[in-house]
Amino acid sequence: MMVLVRHGESEWNRRNLFTGQRDPDLTEKGLIEARVAGRLLKYEGLVFDLAFTSKLKRAVHTLEIMLAEIDQSNLEVRRDEALNERKYGDLSGLNKDEARDRWGEEKVLEWRRSYDVRPPGGESLKDTEERVMPYYQDKIWPQLEAGKTVLITAHGNSLRALIMNLENLSGEEILARELATGAPIIYLLAPDGSVAERRDLLPTRSLDAPPEDNL
Repeated sequence: MMVLVRHGESEWNRRNLFTGQRDPDLTEKGLIEARVAGRLLKYEGLVFDLAFTSKLKRAVHTLEIMLAEIDQSNLEVRRDEALNERKYGDLSGLNKDEARDRWGEEKVLEWRRSYDVRPPGGESLKDTEERVMPYYQDKIWPQLEAGKTVLITAHGNSLRALIMNLENLSGEEILARELATGAPIIYLLAPDGSVAERRDLLPTRSLDAPPEDNL
Protein backbone atom coordinates (compact mmCIF):
# COMPACT_ATOMS: atom_id res chain seq x y z
CA MET A 1 0.00 0.00 0.00
CA MET A 2 1.16 3.52 -0.80
CA VAL A 3 -0.23 6.83 0.45
CA LEU A 4 0.52 10.11 -1.34
CA VAL A 5 0.06 13.51 0.31
CA ARG A 6 0.63 16.94 -1.17
CA HIS A 7 2.16 19.29 1.42
CA GLY A 8 0.03 21.80 3.32
CA GLU A 9 -0.32 25.41 2.22
CA SER A 10 3.01 27.25 2.17
CA GLU A 11 3.73 30.94 2.72
CA TRP A 12 4.17 31.42 -1.02
CA ASN A 13 0.97 29.51 -1.82
CA ARG A 14 -0.84 31.98 0.43
CA ARG A 15 0.78 34.91 -1.36
CA ASN A 16 -0.08 33.37 -4.76
CA LEU A 17 3.56 33.18 -5.88
CA PHE A 18 5.15 30.63 -8.18
CA THR A 19 7.22 28.60 -5.73
CA GLY A 20 8.83 25.63 -7.46
CA GLN A 21 12.08 24.71 -5.71
CA ARG A 22 12.19 27.78 -3.49
CA ASP A 23 11.84 26.78 0.15
CA PRO A 24 9.12 28.60 2.13
CA ASP A 25 7.59 26.88 5.15
CA LEU A 26 3.94 26.16 5.97
CA THR A 27 1.39 28.78 6.92
CA GLU A 28 -0.85 28.33 9.95
CA LYS A 29 -3.44 26.93 7.56
CA GLY A 30 -0.82 24.54 6.18
CA LEU A 31 -0.03 23.34 9.70
CA ILE A 32 -3.73 22.63 10.25
CA GLU A 33 -3.99 20.81 6.92
CA ALA A 34 -1.04 18.59 7.89
CA ARG A 35 -2.60 17.78 11.27
CA VAL A 36 -5.93 16.97 9.64
CA ALA A 37 -4.16 14.69 7.13
CA GLY A 38 -2.45 12.88 9.99
CA ARG A 39 -5.73 12.41 11.79
CA LEU A 40 -7.31 11.00 8.64
CA LEU A 41 -4.49 8.46 8.44
CA LYS A 42 -4.91 7.64 12.12
CA TYR A 43 -8.65 7.14 11.68
CA GLU A 44 -7.88 4.65 8.91
CA GLY A 45 -5.59 2.78 11.29
CA LEU A 46 -2.67 2.98 8.89
CA VAL A 47 0.79 1.92 10.10
CA PHE A 48 3.72 2.69 7.83
CA ASP A 49 7.02 0.89 7.34
CA LEU A 50 8.84 3.73 5.59
CA ALA A 51 8.30 7.32 4.43
CA PHE A 52 9.71 9.31 1.53
CA THR A 53 9.71 13.06 1.03
CA SER A 54 11.41 15.80 -0.93
CA LYS A 55 14.16 17.97 0.55
CA LEU A 56 11.93 21.07 0.67
CA LYS A 57 10.77 22.13 4.12
CA ARG A 58 7.06 22.44 3.31
CA ALA A 59 6.93 18.73 2.43
CA VAL A 60 9.27 17.67 5.25
CA HIS A 61 7.31 19.68 7.82
CA THR A 62 4.00 18.26 6.60
CA LEU A 63 5.38 14.75 6.96
CA GLU A 64 6.71 15.40 10.45
CA ILE A 65 3.32 16.67 11.60
CA MET A 66 1.47 13.72 10.10
CA LEU A 67 3.85 11.22 11.69
CA ALA A 68 3.37 12.89 15.08
CA GLU A 69 -0.40 12.58 14.69
CA ILE A 70 -0.14 8.82 14.01
CA ASP A 71 2.46 8.25 16.74
CA GLN A 72 5.16 7.24 14.25
CA SER A 73 7.66 10.08 14.68
CA ASN A 74 10.50 7.53 14.78
CA LEU A 75 9.64 6.13 11.34
CA GLU A 76 12.52 5.91 8.88
CA VAL A 77 12.27 8.85 6.47
CA ARG A 78 14.20 9.11 3.21
CA ARG A 79 14.56 12.60 1.71
CA ASP A 80 15.55 13.10 -1.90
CA GLU A 81 15.57 16.02 -4.30
CA ALA A 82 14.13 13.73 -6.97
CA LEU A 83 10.76 14.35 -5.25
CA ASN A 84 11.20 18.14 -5.19
CA GLU A 85 8.64 20.36 -6.88
CA ARG A 86 8.97 21.28 -10.53
CA LYS A 87 11.52 24.05 -11.05
CA TYR A 88 9.78 27.23 -12.21
CA GLY A 89 12.95 29.11 -13.19
CA ASP A 90 12.36 32.79 -13.92
CA LEU A 91 8.74 32.51 -12.75
CA SER A 92 9.82 31.70 -9.18
CA GLY A 93 8.83 34.42 -6.75
CA LEU A 94 6.41 36.11 -9.16
CA ASN A 95 2.65 36.12 -8.86
CA LYS A 96 0.52 35.36 -11.90
CA ASP A 97 -0.18 39.03 -12.65
CA GLU A 98 3.53 39.89 -12.64
CA ALA A 99 4.27 36.92 -14.89
CA ARG A 100 1.51 37.92 -17.34
CA ASP A 101 2.78 41.50 -17.46
CA ARG A 102 6.27 40.27 -18.32
CA TRP A 103 5.56 37.47 -20.80
CA GLY A 104 1.88 37.72 -21.71
CA GLU A 105 -1.11 35.68 -20.57
CA GLU A 106 -0.96 33.14 -23.39
CA LYS A 107 2.69 32.25 -22.78
CA VAL A 108 2.26 31.94 -19.00
CA LEU A 109 -0.77 29.71 -19.49
CA GLU A 110 1.25 27.54 -21.88
CA TRP A 111 4.01 27.11 -19.29
CA ARG A 112 1.56 26.27 -16.53
CA ARG A 113 -0.65 23.87 -18.44
CA SER A 114 1.64 22.15 -20.97
CA TYR A 115 3.24 18.77 -20.39
CA ASP A 116 6.54 19.39 -22.19
CA VAL A 117 6.99 23.19 -22.45
CA ARG A 118 9.53 24.69 -20.04
CA PRO A 119 9.30 28.17 -18.49
CA PRO A 120 12.57 30.14 -18.87
CA GLY A 121 15.24 28.46 -16.76
CA GLY A 122 12.74 25.93 -15.42
CA GLU A 123 11.34 22.43 -15.89
CA SER A 124 8.31 21.09 -17.70
CA LEU A 125 6.16 18.38 -16.14
CA LYS A 126 7.93 15.98 -18.51
CA ASP A 127 11.30 16.99 -17.01
CA THR A 128 9.89 16.45 -13.52
CA GLU A 129 8.61 13.02 -14.54
CA GLU A 130 12.07 12.10 -15.82
CA ARG A 131 13.57 12.45 -12.33
CA VAL A 132 10.60 11.25 -10.27
CA MET A 133 9.98 7.95 -12.07
CA PRO A 134 13.54 6.53 -11.95
CA TYR A 135 13.60 7.30 -8.22
CA TYR A 136 10.24 5.60 -7.78
CA GLN A 137 11.32 2.52 -9.72
CA ASP A 138 14.71 2.22 -8.01
CA LYS A 139 13.92 3.24 -4.43
CA ILE A 140 10.18 3.16 -3.72
CA TRP A 141 8.75 0.33 -5.81
CA PRO A 142 11.11 -2.33 -4.34
CA GLN A 143 9.73 -1.48 -0.89
CA LEU A 144 6.16 -1.79 -2.12
CA GLU A 145 6.95 -4.99 -3.98
CA ALA A 146 8.27 -6.40 -0.70
CA GLY A 147 4.87 -5.77 0.89
CA LYS A 148 5.71 -2.63 2.85
CA THR A 149 3.30 0.23 3.48
CA VAL A 150 4.82 3.49 2.28
CA LEU A 151 3.94 7.16 2.87
CA ILE A 152 5.11 9.80 0.37
CA THR A 153 4.81 13.53 1.02
CA ALA A 154 5.74 15.74 -1.91
CA HIS A 155 4.42 18.45 -4.23
CA GLY A 156 1.72 19.07 -6.78
CA ASN A 157 3.83 18.36 -9.85
CA SER A 158 6.16 15.69 -8.49
CA LEU A 159 3.05 13.82 -7.35
CA ARG A 160 1.35 14.44 -10.70
CA ALA A 161 4.35 12.87 -12.44
CA LEU A 162 3.95 9.75 -10.31
CA ILE A 163 0.16 9.58 -10.54
CA MET A 164 0.33 10.02 -14.32
CA ASN A 165 2.34 6.81 -14.59
CA LEU A 166 0.43 4.88 -11.94
CA GLU A 167 -2.93 5.61 -13.59
CA ASN A 168 -1.74 5.62 -17.23
CA LEU A 169 -2.90 9.18 -17.82
CA SER A 170 -1.89 11.48 -20.67
CA GLY A 171 -0.08 14.75 -20.07
CA GLU A 172 -3.33 16.64 -20.67
CA GLU A 173 -5.30 14.41 -18.30
CA ILE A 174 -2.85 14.73 -15.41
CA LEU A 175 -2.57 18.51 -15.78
CA ALA A 176 -6.34 18.69 -15.34
CA ARG A 177 -6.13 16.68 -12.09
CA GLU A 178 -6.50 18.87 -9.01
CA LEU A 179 -4.48 17.75 -5.98
CA ALA A 180 -5.75 19.27 -2.75
CA THR A 181 -3.24 20.18 -0.06
CA GLY A 182 -3.19 17.82 2.90
CA ALA A 183 -5.53 15.27 1.30
CA PRO A 184 -4.12 11.70 1.44
CA ILE A 185 -4.57 9.41 -1.56
CA ILE A 186 -4.41 5.68 -0.85
CA TYR A 187 -3.21 3.30 -3.56
CA LEU A 188 -3.44 -0.47 -3.41
CA LEU A 189 -1.08 -1.84 -6.04
CA ALA A 190 -1.15 -5.12 -7.92
CA PRO A 191 1.99 -7.32 -8.09
CA ASP A 192 2.87 -5.79 -11.46
CA GLY A 193 2.73 -2.27 -10.02
CA SER A 194 -0.57 -1.29 -11.59
CA VAL A 195 -3.31 0.33 -9.52
CA ALA A 196 -5.76 -2.16 -8.04
CA GLU A 197 -7.65 0.47 -6.05
CA ARG A 198 -7.45 4.21 -5.39
CA ARG A 199 -9.18 6.00 -2.52
CA ASP A 200 -9.07 9.68 -1.54
CA LEU A 201 -9.27 10.73 2.10
CA LEU A 202 -10.83 14.18 2.31
CA PRO A 203 -11.38 16.31 5.42
CA THR A 204 -15.00 16.66 6.42
CA ARG A 205 -14.68 20.43 6.61
CA SER A 206 -13.24 22.52 3.80
CA LEU A 207 -9.92 24.24 4.39
CA ASP A 208 -10.10 26.16 1.08
CA ALA A 209 -7.19 24.52 -0.73
CA PRO A 210 -4.87 27.05 -2.42
CA PRO A 211 -4.72 27.47 -6.19
CA GLU A 212 -2.92 24.78 -8.15
CA ASP A 213 -1.01 27.35 -10.22
CA ASN A 214 1.59 28.45 -7.67
CA LEU A 215 3.17 25.23 -6.50
